[in-house]
Amino acid sequence: MSAPSRLGRYPVRRRIGSGAFATVWLAYDEHLDSPVAIKVLADNWIGDLHIRQRFLEEGRFLRKVESPHVVTVYDAGELDDERPYLVMAYADQGTLADRLELSALEPSQALTVIHQVGEGLAALHDRGVLHRDVKPANVLFRSIEHAKGSQVVAMVGDLGLGKAMDMSSRLTMVGGTPTYVAPEQALGEGLDPRADQFSLAALTYYLLSGRQPFQHTSLAAAENPTPPPPMGIDNPEAEAVVQKGLSKDRADRYDDVQCFTGALVEAMGGQVDEAPEAWMPVDPDLTESTPLDVTAGATDEDVRGAAQAPRRRWPLLVASVAVLAGGAGAGWAVERAATSERTIEDRTGTVAVTVPEAWTVQVDPEQWTPIEGQQEQPSIASGTRAGWNSATDPAPGVFVGLLPGEKLPTRVPQHGDCTGEPVGPIRDTEGGDESMTMTFTGCPGPGVTVERVVQVNASQLLWIQIRSNDRATANRVLDSVTTFGV
Repeated sequence: MSAPSRLGRYPVRRRIGSGAFATVWLAYDEHLDSPVAIKVLADNWIGDLHIRQRFLEEGRFLRKVESPHVVTVYDAGELDDERPYLVMAYADQGTLADRLELSALEPSQALTVIHQVGEGLAALHDRGVLHRDVKPANVLFRSIEHAKGSQVVAMVGDLGLGKAMDMSSRLTMVGGTPTYVAPEQALGEGLDPRADQFSLAALTYYLLSGRQPFQHTSLAAAENPTPPPPMGIDNPEAEAVVQKGLSKDRADRYDDVQCFTGALVEAMGGQVDEAPEAWMPVDPDLTESTPLDVTAGATDEDVRGAAQAPRRRWPLLVASVAVLAGGAGAGWAVERAATSERTIEDRTGTVAVTVPEAWTVQVDPEQWTPIEGQQEQPSIASGTRAGWNSATDPAPGVFVGLLPGEKLPTRVPQHGDCTGEPVGPIRDTEGGDESMTMTFTGCPGPGVTVERVVQVNASQLLWIQIRSNDRATANRVLDSVTTFGV
């Protein structure tokens, strides 16, 4: 999207990133001499009253709470095109997901983070609000100045799924991240604060053990979880606290989040470092009011994070694609042939693509959930190595997936870190199917990225993303995509 020079009264510095429903800009509050993050509803959702209401509710939920461990909303407004925006605290230290890309946390650091996140959740619960999506990407860090120097504070943010408790008791829409979601939430049952406690316990398991407690790839899998394996830590008391927080039956968990974090602190020695030293450098230009390059720096989801933090560059079409090509995928279907190319298909036999043989090192044929809480859709992902689709070290590969949609979007995902002049969007019709294609060059890693969206029927779109070392290979892979029964 084009970069605005101002949003309301705030001069814009640059784009922090964009996601399924919003773009986040780094701006400057000239009145208060402070950087701020401004979250703006994406232009393709202007006419969707439900999405607009969810966006505004996030601001209202956050504004209800005054806690250093909940992202603060300072202001709200509406642009000339009627898109609402929220002016929020800027997390200059990035997210917990960013931090974990650098290295694992020490147990004392993990305890501090969990304790502070628990304080934020308790503040939300005290005001009658559930978070419903506690995970590393939604834990943000900001630095504050003390006499002892710059120190970091953990905050919970992104209440896109947040709900008032009286609404959650009648909630029918299922949402959340499968790895962290409570069973009752995955089942669509009425919720209380113990659902957030389960998610916090899952996060605690991850921070202390270095691995996830569950390997759920869908909300359906989270409905009836088996007990997680032993954590492998030398602290049975702390492990018992975490396992109790992860109880399948909410009645077996602690009464509230503060009881959980209190028991964890006690099990880990009874001391919490409330103000740890900052672990990432602060952007030295934040205090300048002059707008800089507002086109740089796209990250994922709704994009929280820091100017100097590791930036994810896996753009979104309609939803988070963190699930995209997440693992090797056992039992993948490959048509083995004595050629340099192979045809691979998804688990359901709905989509297929022919790729160079070297692109089949990591293949994932499992379905994906393009829109949170809705039905899984057929998809296939394949690349030259494990982690081929990472933001930090991308490699050649392809993703093909179906998603619901009655018309083509107004634009495909953009790639601000590609230095070449983009080609497109090119709109075409072949066999009655309308499509939109854009090609980006000078991209990190392979160099060429192609995005294509095809209207395959009245209610479904086909999304194709290709990373390739050259256009010729990208074009051959693009033309080989086939669908069956749609």
